[in-house]
Amino acid sequence: MTWATAGANNFKGAKKSTPYAATVVADAVGKKVAEMGMKTVDVLMRGIGQGRESAVRGLANAGLIVQSITDTTRIPHNGCRPKKVRRV
Repeated sequence: MTWATAGANNFKGAKKSTPYAATVVADAVGKKVAEMGMKTVDVLMRGIGQGRESAVRGLANAGLIVQSITDTTRIPHNGCRPKKVRRV
């Protein structure tokens, strides 16, 4: 198991949340994992964002076979209590 971040790959500020940054980070992780001898991966995605599909594409570009993609985003069941209504 390994990991990488957009900040460690020299993306600063708003550039960290771009699909290109997700591709670069996933490619870096894919190369690390391929060096360890892993050939297939199961991807667990959490959250929403622009880089979800790009990250899977980056893993595939690194030479890994993506067996399954699972969305593990948490869904609120009724959620938090809303703020008080502002009275002016």
